[in-house]
Amino acid sequence: MKARKRQQGFNRRLRPATWLARHGQALFSSLGRLWRRPLGSFMTLLVLGIAIALPLGLHLLVNNLQQLAAQWDSGASISVFLKESAGEKAAKTLLNALQAQENIREVRHISPQQAMEEFRQHSDFASALELLDDNPLPHVLLVYPRDAKISAQDLQDFLRELENRPEVELALADLQWVERFQGITRILQRTALVLALLLSLAVLLIIGNTIRLEIQGRRDEIGIIKLVGGSDAFIRRPFLYEGFWYGLFGSLIAIALIFVSALALQDPVSHLAALYQSNFRLSGLAVTTVFSVIGISILLGILGAWIAVRQHLGEMELD
Repeated sequence: MKARKRQQGFNRRLRPATWLARHGQALFSSLGRLWRRPLGSFMTLLVLGIAIALPLGLHLLVNNLQQLAAQWDSGASISVFLKESAGEKAAKTLLNALQAQENIREVRHISPQQAMEEFRQHSDFASALELLDDNPLPHVLLVYPRDAKISAQDLQDFLRELENRPEVELALADLQWVERFQGITRILQRTALVLALLLSLAVLLIIGNTIRLEIQGRRDEIGIIKLVGGSDAFIRRPFLYEGFWYGLFGSLIAIALIFVSALALQDPVSHLAALYQSNFRLSGLAVTTVFSVIGISILLGILGAWIAVRQHLGEMELD
């Protein structure tokens, strides 16, 4: 009795080690099968990488556009042009009155002298400006709303309120362009989601079809395994790990493609941003996004392999 109990205890301790050994063998044997056909495996992985990289690249584009929109939001302003008769005192009085309002974050005053100097520096008419008898430019106030995402209707009401002031000639806003830009960004974000769903289905089908071809090529071997008592789980295991490798390597290729593409675009984008006096730079993939893509790709690979194996094992049972 004691010997039997010792043997049962030994078997219980042995089962986890045996389970790990079998799974480790299936894991590396499936990797070896990919290695033995390098050209076919590489072509399949490259197709998977491109399919995963397309929505991932669009996701990265949307993220960078949102960062750019955030910069524009912080710099978006309302330009308030005062009447020619309004002097320095009237401009300061209006500035103080606007700064006291809760819906305004900041107000900047640009005097006619400052405006003329900026115009002289950024235009080719410096010599022509010397011929002017006086400065025709008015006082200007740059008003920054506290709510950077102010709606178009609230913005219109605010502009009308500013223009009703007796010392104001005209009030113009550039926030409308930001709103349109955000609308385009939302469309791209939805497009990235739809594309990700469609290409996830494509990844599932590609891996499933690849595993299906692998099963057909080993049909006789699978039949022999079933004749000697091999379980469906034993037969399924190496194919599931093969799907695992396809998902893993396909996602890594996709991330590498995105990294190389972003690196190639970094200098042109930075140069273009510098022309608009911006320090904007392309941002790469977040760490959470990288691990999410790898995890989802692995799950798709395993799911595609499981569907293919389940279907063909069912067909072999019928035969």
